[in-house]
Amino acid sequence: MADIFISYSRQDKARVAPLVAALEAEGWSVWWDPEIAPGEEFDGLISRELDAARSLVVVWTAQSVDSRWVRGEARDAADRGVLVPVRLDNARLPIDFRAVHTTDLDGWGDDPQHPAFQGLRKALEAKLGPPRKATAVAAAAEKKPEVSICVLPFANMSGDPEQEYFSDGITEDIITDLGKVSALSIVARNMAFSFKGAKGGVGEIGRQTKAAYVLAGSVRKAGARVRITAQLVNAANEGQVWGERYDRDLNDIFALQDEISRAIVAALKLTLLPEEKRALEQRATTNVKAYKFYLMARQFSVMGNERHQEIIVRLCKRAVELDPSYAAPWATMAIAQWDMHRRSACAEDGQEAAYQAMRLDPRLADAHAALGAAHQGQGRYEVGLKACESALQLDPNSYEGNRIAGMCSMALRRYDDAIRYFEAAATVVDTEFTAASFAPQCYEAKGDAAGAVVASRRALTRIEAVIAAEPDHGRALGYGAGLLASLGEADRAMEWIERGTLLDPDNTILHFNFVCALTRLREFEAAIDLLSNVIDKGSQGWLTWLDSDTDFDPLRSHPRFIEIVQKAKARFALQEAAGSDA
Repeated sequence: MADIFISYSRQDKARVAPLVAALEAEGWSVWWDPEIAPGEEFDGLISRELDAARSLVVVWTAQSVDSRWVRGEARDAADRGVLVPVRLDNARLPIDFRAVHTTDLDGWGDDPQHPAFQGLRKALEAKLGPPRKATAVAAAAEKKPEVSICVLPFANMSGDPEQEYFSDGITEDIITDLGKVSALSIVARNMAFSFKGAKGGVGEIGRQTKAAYVLAGSVRKAGARVRITAQLVNAANEGQVWGERYDRDLNDIFALQDEISRAIVAALKLTLLPEEKRALEQRATTNVKAYKFYLMARQFSVMGNERHQEIIVRLCKRAVELDPSYAAPWATMAIAQWDMHRRSACAEDGQEAAYQAMRLDPRLADAHAALGAAHQGQGRYEVGLKACESALQLDPNSYEGNRIAGMCSMALRRYDDAIRYFEAAATVVDTEFTAASFAPQCYEAKGDAAGAVVASRRALTRIEAVIAAEPDHGRALGYGAGLLASLGEADRAMEWIERGTLLDPDNTILHFNFVCALTRLREFEAAIDLLSNVIDKGSQGWLTWLDSDTDFDPLRSHPRFIEIVQKAKARFALQEAAGSDA
């Protein structure tokens, strides 16, 4: 039974999706399912969901007013006293609904803080009571896990280093599955993966992670076959509690993951709650090829190289071609597109993919983070932060949720919050340097020079390790140059700027970061020269970010800087006006 049934015209699907996402982010369950196939089954399902829903939000538009289905659903809801109407484009309401109070959502701009949306929220609370998410989160927080487990990265035994993405993916999915069991406390992925290839004994790993049990294993994938071995070991006495070897067809990989999780629960003599049993049975996809392409995309995403973003999008598009209902690659694609759009206004901004991920799985933290990224890219920082907070309610260890929340908070100049989010993101992934590189600027902005130095050195250490492996890593070079400038290593910063300019000449964000580094070096004329060469290649969101970035504060009164920025803003204003006229 859903809290809210959405009645709308299929022609308005793209406009209704943000409303659905915002309502789900508030904590209500929503039924709308725009992809369901018509027919007898469709009619029956609609009828059941309509009868069961606790409220009905009808979205009146010029299209829905003419729909006898929408009008019929609205009449049924009105008769039951559960109708909550909203209107777009000042649509002329059906004559029998003109006396019913209707919320006008024109101009709400997908912003849950907008007065119109807040009015809708109050109308729904009057019928439904407060959203249940806060209560559920608080109840979950009160549960005390009984058993702690550290899932070590499963060893890649395929004889092909490129298959590492697959063994890592299997490990991460087992961590996710076991995390659905309330009686278990799972060591964070970052800490578990820090033991990859470690020679220490299980007892020592248990002491360091405070885990009572350690799960270790290996994956061997060859053609259409996969062999997985796993053993659960008591960290206190290093005795094996459970162990098994599985030889299966690759198409059985999802059932195999389910078997492993269930076997561990059984070995520990735990009882699954009914909802936990259902959660373990649910799989994001049943298409093995789609799963494989998504794991590849996720591996590239973790590496953080901007040159990989086109690859990530290509892999995710292939995954959703194979399984259009697979939410995770939609979310990963959206975040990569957002990053690409920041470099070039010609690239997709990720909004469509983010909304698709939200529609498919509103319980997926990365879907909310992707929506936050799309809003951040448009300069809607409050809305983006709200979406990221929803992501972090679902998964406090969400890397993307923390990273993007930090960027939104930084743009809003809420530096303590930004530091908290950036530090959390840097903790989730121990090789991460993007969020780690933003933290020093926030420490500086709040006047904590000592904190800025410590954070800068930590981020620079990570960046140096990345560049040692990938000397042409544009993002690392860009952030690294700024950190070197802050730490007073001017010659080295200039050398990195020269190298990055030659290695990645078309990377707008790289040059944007070099402008920041040159400003920190007080090379103001050089900084403005470089800015003038790249500002026309950036997106509107890029320009909005420039307005809030404290690195540019020393330049804001410079006549050339003012002229360059004003011209860029005028250009975007003309483009928007032309788009509106069209």
